[in-house]
Amino acid sequence: MTEHETGPAPERDRTQQEAGGDGTDRTADHQDDGAQVSTGKEKAGVPEAAIPELVIISGMSGAGRSTAAKCLEDLGWFVVDNLPPALITTMVELGARSQGNVARIAVVVDVRGRRFFDNLRESLADLDTRGVTRRTVFLESSDDALVRRFESVRRPHPLQGDGRIVDGIDAERELLRELRGDADLVIDTSSLNVHELRAKMDAQFAGEEEPELRATVMSFGFKYGLPVDADLVVDMRFLPNPHWVPELRPYTGLNEEVASYVFNQPGAKEFLDRYAEMLRLVAAGYRREGKRYVTIAVGCTGGKHRSVAMSEKLAARLVAEGVETVVVHRDMGRE
Repeated sequence: MTEHETGPAPERDRTQQEAGGDGTDRTADHQDDGAQVSTGKEKAGVPEAAIPELVIISGMSGAGRSTAAKCLEDLGWFVVDNLPPALITTMVELGARSQGNVARIAVVVDVRGRRFFDNLRESLADLDTRGVTRRTVFLESSDDALVRRFESVRRPHPLQGDGRIVDGIDAERELLRELRGDADLVIDTSSLNVHELRAKMDAQFAGEEEPELRATVMSFGFKYGLPVDADLVVDMRFLPNPHWVPELRPYTGLNEEVASYVFNQPGAKEFLDRYAEMLRLVAAGYRREGKRYVTIAVGCTGGKHRSVAMSEKLAARLVAEGVETVVVHRDMGRE
């Protein structure tokens, strides 16, 4: 692992979902037109009931800040990487005015200079005076582990200058000493891999809910090439092609006549049942390993009939298993 490596009820959607809040309770009254009315509890211009939850992610370069940030992003947090500390308060204020759409904010900061550190200290003090609840997560690692990670990616430490990697590590450790001492959570990643770090972050921030898995089921035509982002590929060319049935040729797998033809073929329903059972096992394993996104590519010759019909059925099975699923028909209509 290096610094450079790295809800709601499930529903099926073919469009990009809008960001949603986490159900934060609001104590402010509302008018009929939806405008928020002040209750006199605001602090420094930020409505108290709408103040987002804030997490500051910092720590040693190479200790896994990016991995920790991606974990929170997968859990539904609004993540901002390398935000100047002076803008953290502004980010919180914008979140407070988002009507609950940005209820949890995570900010990744790294300290590369004394002036930057002073700005961070001032910003955190300002947040405290405004009544913003915040937590600081500090990623720590041993010198040996950090040196190995920087050498493996062949990159210099950001603070080493003309010196060695260990010089940069020493300088950063000294610069971050105060922040580490004030951290709410310190995670030592010296002996952790990516999955183990994600598991620790899940344990702290995912609550009692199982990590959510989101799936994309994509139909495609082999003659147009394999989807480059596919995790799993299914080949439907073992079934007879409706293209050779004149009355079905103009239609697609979304048409009931085509779907009925496909699933009345020997082996079609059995394949659906067995593959859906296999996906149930795979999905459980993905959750355990912290993988939250999977793309299942279902192919046939042209991506119009068999793959489309099977994609629709597989997506329905995934939804029934509690997996948020998006269906994409990549090549339908290309002919």
